[in-house]
Amino acid sequence: MKIALLGYGKMGQAIEKIAKERGHEIEVKVTSKNSKFDITKAEVAIDFSLPKVAYENISKCIKNNVPVISGTTGWLARYEEVVALCKQHESAFIYASNFSLGVNLFFELNKKLAKLMSGYEMYETSITEIHHTQKLDAPSGTAITLAKPILENFNKEKWVLGVTKNKKELPIIAERVDEVPGTHQIKYTSTIDEIEIKHTAKNRTGFALGAVIAAEWLQDKKGVYTMQDVLGIKK
Repeated sequence: MKIALLGYGKMGQAIEKIAKERGHEIEVKVTSKNSKFDITKAEVAIDFSLPKVAYENISKCIKNNVPVISGTTGWLARYEEVVALCKQHESAFIYASNFSLGVNLFFELNKKLAKLMSGYEMYETSITEIHHTQKLDAPSGTAITLAKPILENFNKEKWVLGVTKNKKELPIIAERVDEVPGTHQIKYTSTIDEIEIKHTAKNRTGFALGAVIAAEWLQDKKGVYTMQDVLGIKK
């Protein structure tokens, strides 16, 4: 499979290594110094670029009928535009806030726990995410994804960044620590006990492997999909 890497930072480099180990070729590498590229050379594209260029990169792939997966966060105000564009051009697209297979299983565990906790208002809930100091956005896209089922099931109106005293708000605490690939923790706390689930990434390999697996799965397909589709998880 010939792959275009849209973004060649630490994640792009990790994806390149995994892709080559799985027998794929890197046909295109796009960096901040190489913004002009021929996407038609690739059979599939993997986007881990910057938020300011992600929509343009993804759109270029879709218009040229190159299946594209994106793990870039910070551009999602235009997500529905991409969905419409994908349908218009009969192309293929996957967005995920996190491509790690373990994290996507963690998402399902989080949904189940949120439903179980629904109605037990003696518990206060919070999300903590810890990432490396080079991460540009806060909170992480993964934390925002984790927040959604809690908001839906646990009597909260919205998430907020940082500590809050408003019982209707879900606090997301974002910490930045050197060389931390990614840690996400959900806590339900009452005066008598505490329930906690946590995912800790040991390195970038899990994210890179999941991205390559998603790209392999998406090749030759048409439509808009999620990692649930890739992993065969029932919605």
